[in-house]
Amino acid sequence: MESNFVDYVRIVCRSGKGGRGSAHLRHVKYQPNGGPDGGDGGHGGSIILRGNHNYWTLLHLKYQKHVFAEHGGNGGADKCHGTDGKDSYIDVPCGTVVYNAETGKYVCDITYDGQEVVLLPGGRGGLGNFQFRTATRQAPRFAQPGEPAQEMTVILELKLLADVGLVGFPNAGKSTLLSALSSAKPKIANYPFTTLEPSLGIVSYRDGKSFVMADIPGIIEGASEGKGLGLRFLRHIERNSLLLFMVPGESNDIKHDYKVLLGELKKFNPDMLEKHRVLAITKCDLLDDELISMLKEELPEDLPVVFISAVTGYGLDELKDVLWRELNSESNKLAEITAEDTLVHRDKDMGSFRQEMHDEEADEDDFEVVDAEDLDES
Repeated sequence: MESNFVDYVRIVCRSGKGGRGSAHLRHVKYQPNGGPDGGDGGHGGSIILRGNHNYWTLLHLKYQKHVFAEHGGNGGADKCHGTDGKDSYIDVPCGTVVYNAETGKYVCDITYDGQEVVLLPGGRGGLGNFQFRTATRQAPRFAQPGEPAQEMTVILELKLLADVGLVGFPNAGKSTLLSALSSAKPKIANYPFTTLEPSLGIVSYRDGKSFVMADIPGIIEGASEGKGLGLRFLRHIERNSLLLFMVPGESNDIKHDYKVLLGELKKFNPDMLEKHRVLAITKCDLLDDELISMLKEELPEDLPVVFISAVTGYGLDELKDVLWRELNSESNKLAEITAEDTLVHRDKDMGSFRQEMHDEEADEDDFEVVDAEDLDES
C-alpha cells in the first residue's frame, strides 16, 4: 500500500514572461498626426511559496511535476496596458526547505503559517513607444520587449517541526509511547521497523498546555551511512528542540545502546549534540524495584533519566514533567538553521553537487530596445 507521507518532491517551476510594449502610432480621422500611443506590456506572474499549516506532508505535490505562472499580456494601442500574469502559489507545510535541484544550493526555508517567499519573480513588461516620446523625438517607432521568464527545477524537502523527537532502536516502544501520551494512532507491532513513516502527536500537559512529539522509524547502528531506513528520516529530528532517547529496560547494556544512538546522530549532524536530551528506560513493567535501583547506578549522569512503561502508564506523568521542564529551560533555545548549515546536510542526501553557478549576470534593469519593424503593430 502506498504511503500517504511524502517528504521529498521535485518540481519544475517557471515564472511568466513580461508582455512586450506596443510601438503603435495613432492615425485616425481628424487626427492624422496623432503621435505614439503604444501601451506598456503586463508583468509576468511569479512563482510564490506559501506556508500552510493545513498540510503536514508534500503528498499534494507528489504528482505535480510542473508549476507555471501566466505570461504578461502585450501592450496595445491607445496606451492600453497589457494584462498582468496571474501568480502561481505553491502551498507547503511548515518546515519545508527548498533547494536548487541542479546545483544543490539552498534557496529558502518555509517555517511558519502564511509565510510567502517569491521563488521566481515574473518578468517585467516592456515600455510602449508612448513612454519614449520627447520634444525632439515626437514619433518613436520602437518599444521594449518584456523580460523573459525564469525557470528552475527545485527540490522541496520537509523537516517536521516538533518540540520533542523520539530517538531509539526498532521496537524500543516509541510508537507505543506516542499513542499513550497523545491521540496519534501509529502502527504498533512486535517486529522491527513497524514504523515506516514519521508520526506527530500533541501531548496534553497541565493547565491546558501542550507540546508536539514526533516519532521517526527506528535507528540502527550505521543509519547515518544508509543502513536500515538510513538517513531518510534523520532530518526530521534536526528541528526538534528536545530529543528523547528511548532504550528498553531489557537491553543488555543500556549505556552502550545510548552511546550508539548518540554516535549516529553525531555522524549525521554534529549540531544535534547541542540539543537538550532526556533518556527514557522503556518497558519497565518487566523490571522490579531492585533491578531498577541497580540500573540507575550504571546510567549516564549528564542527562535526566526516567523509567517508564507506556503499557501500564508507569512513570508517564514524571516523564511529561521532565520534558516540559527541559523544553522551557532558559538554555534550551532552538538554534536557527542557516543556509550554510542546511547546505551541508543537503549534501548528505543528494551526494556530490555540480560546481556552483558563476556570479549572477549583470543587472537586468536596462531593457533591450528593438525597432518597431520587429514588433507587431496593434
